[in-house]
Amino acid sequence: MDLTVQLIVNTLQIGAVYVLFSLGLTLIFGVMKIVNFAHGEFFTAAALAMSVVVPWFAKALGLSAIPVFALSFCVSVLVVLALGLVVYKFGFERYLRDLIGSFIVSIGFVLLLEGLYLEIFGGAPRIIPPLIPGVANILGAAITWQRLLICFLALAITFGLYFLVARTKLGLALRAVAEDQEAAMLQGIKYRRVALYGFLIGCGLAGAAGAFMAPLAAITTFMGADFLIKAFIIIIIGGLGSIPGAILGGFIIAAIESFGSYYFDSSTATIALFVLVIVGLLVRPQGIMGHAER
Repeated sequence: MDLTVQLIVNTLQIGAVYVLFSLGLTLIFGVMKIVNFAHGEFFTAAALAMSVVVPWFAKALGLSAIPVFALSFCVSVLVVLALGLVVYKFGFERYLRDLIGSFIVSIGFVLLLEGLYLEIFGGAPRIIPPLIPGVANILGAAITWQRLLICFLALAITFGLYFLVARTKLGLALRAVAEDQEAAMLQGIKYRRVALYGFLIGCGLAGAAGAFMAPLAAITTFMGADFLIKAFIIIIIGGLGSIPGAILGGFIIAAIESFGSYYFDSSTATIALFVLVIVGLLVRPQGIMGHAER
């Protein structure tokens, strides 16, 4: 029983960050109909920013761990939003709903940003010391307070996004544009403005995921690439453009990694992920909660 609870807790803490990152990717596709391969670079930017501002706030302001994390998180997400605005204005704005053009532009941004990160931050991995010490015990499962807090915050942002899309005027505009751009424009919705908001929200979600992951793993200039691959697996399984599908897919992938790595090994779990993708594409190519193109 304790082992099962531990694996479930591991699934929740891993899945919460996966979901957050994947939601940004699927939201951008739903609104702009582009596949953004540079999405992982926003994740990386936030993690790298955390590696700089966390030690600075801790030393310069002399604050305790939680205020340092909160301030660093806000600064990192703002950095990502500023970067996202530049990338959108000088690239993606010209290729809305253009899969081929946006693909080429996004690959270009991947190469550009990875080169800039390497030049500015160097190639050595960076590590942020644990911000919150201690271990919590939940029904016999052990989880550090830091991971528990990050899991809770990631889930809170996920539900916040779901509320925004389902209950607000901006969310209605995002859903209308994703469903039928021309019909939405006929109703007075300004497509380019909504596309910008959708892109920035997606970038912000990637930045939040990167900031949450920074204290939990070694930070490198290429770390976003691994998460991007998993994000594509998640949205293929859940359904490209579907927010509930991204949430479901994120926890499915996290469960396979958690349980598969324990009962077998990490390589077997990775193989299982790709087998699942192949089977999913053959049986239901639109994903679990996606809609077939008509």
